[in-house]
Amino acid sequence: MKALLDELKEKHEGIRLGGGLEKIAKHKAKGKLTAFERIQHLLDEGKEFIEIGLFAGDGMYEEEAGCPNGGVVCVMGYVSNRLCIILSNDATVKAGAWFPITGKKCLRAQEIAMENHLPIIYLVDSAGIYLPLQSDIFADKEHFGRVFRNNAKLSAMGVPQISAIMGSCVAGGAYLPIMSDYAMIVEGTGSVFLAGPYLVKSSIGEDVDAETLGGAFSQSAISGVTDNMYPDDESCLNAIKGIMDKMGHYEKAGFNRKEAVKPQKDEKEIYSILPSDKSRPYDMVEIIERLVDNSDFEQYKEEYGKTIICGWGRIDGWSVGIVANQRMIVKANKPGNAKEMQVGGVIYSDSADKAARFIMNCNQQRIPLVFLQDVTGFMVGSRSEQGGIIKDGAKLVTAMSNSVVPKFTFIVGNSYGAGNYAMCGKAYDPRLIYAWPGSQMAVMSGSAATQTLFQIEQANKNKKGRDLESIKKNYEDQLSPYYAAARLWTDGVIDPLETRKIISMGIEAANHAPIREEYKLGVIQT
Repeated sequence: MKALLDELKEKHEGIRLGGGLEKIAKHKAKGKLTAFERIQHLLDEGKEFIEIGLFAGDGMYEEEAGCPNGGVVCVMGYVSNRLCIILSNDATVKAGAWFPITGKKCLRAQEIAMENHLPIIYLVDSAGIYLPLQSDIFADKEHFGRVFRNNAKLSAMGVPQISAIMGSCVAGGAYLPIMSDYAMIVEGTGSVFLAGPYLVKSSIGEDVDAETLGGAFSQSAISGVTDNMYPDDESCLNAIKGIMDKMGHYEKAGFNRKEAVKPQKDEKEIYSILPSDKSRPYDMVEIIERLVDNSDFEQYKEEYGKTIICGWGRIDGWSVGIVANQRMIVKANKPGNAKEMQVGGVIYSDSADKAARFIMNCNQQRIPLVFLQDVTGFMVGSRSEQGGIIKDGAKLVTAMSNSVVPKFTFIVGNSYGAGNYAMCGKAYDPRLIYAWPGSQMAVMSGSAATQTLFQIEQANKNKKGRDLESIKKNYEDQLSPYYAAARLWTDGVIDPLETRKIISMGIEAANHAPIREEYKLGVIQT
């Protein structure tokens, strides 16, 4: 675990450098703060914050010299004591141009703002769409244009949006700040126009400089496109703080919270409880007792369906319902028969049935749900099939999918196949989803997939098959939590000790959005 945490820290520090020290020096020579410095200036000093999508683009776009952090920093944090989302373009990465992953990350930020009714702040410094990859970001439903659709939807919902134009803002990207409630611009560095000087010259033959075309004075004093102009980054950011300070408050969802208490059991012992060998059993209850307040965890149906643990606790004072996979050796006691069984994170019919019922209870009682994944999938074989494993699994998926309470998911160990789905994977709208170092996510384990792929390639006589080792390496690379985080299948990879903070801030964010829906399940086979 120490090696995994060292790797996490090293990756984190590398990403923080954006386009590199040379690009940062050139950026600051223009009198501009870096993307993260702008966020730091906004955030309330000494208060917690969460980075979202930090590893977006990691290992991708190598032919384009990479796109660290997806070219845009995203944070959930406090500005003038108000929880909000902040997006800050990193102009040291390809002049802040939008790669496909940049668009996906910005849409994720807007999704979080929509779900939780959180104000969103855009710090704009972008050259627009990265043209060599325009076909992967321009025209589809979840591409660049969706950002402006979301601007309009957020506004209709009454969710505040504040934009600061702190660098370039061109072409279609110009609509983002102007569709916000507030649009500010920095003198000398900020500019906003649909077409820059070169395109204007080639299109209509007009010679015009960038400042006259769309600089701070032109857009604030002449066109009225922006609200106000500011002499530098700091004064513009201070103005945003002033706006946030004066916002009113809205109705809350009313999730239960008491005074927070630290776990009685040492949280750092999580590092030693988790085995490095993914096939070895351990007791998930021991993990949970190091996450919940006072290490107080009340189990639901403790003796039934033991491969899934369900129960109630508090995290940083917030009431939560926890659904977690169990990998330990379970003692099954029956009259005249006591045996031990290594369960390995498999979901059986009784476990699925128990978890579905627990999720229903939490929805009835308006208790947020936390999923801790270490799952290899559902049990297979004739006995399970005849016992109705598909029916019981469908019941669990239905109960979880239709939840109206906020859900938070953490990939603790394995996350394979339909187990990922049933335990609230990304496709099932968790408000936040993070992975712990060393976790794995895929259709199946590396050893099982390698053998299957090797057999397929050997059977295909018209194709030159790869050797077993190359197949294994390729698949195992895809199992990495960083591979998933790079593609925003998760919101990031975290130190396990950050889990309590993320759940607490996540529920606080969710508490901004009252639950209007009734909990309905539709048709379920019993």
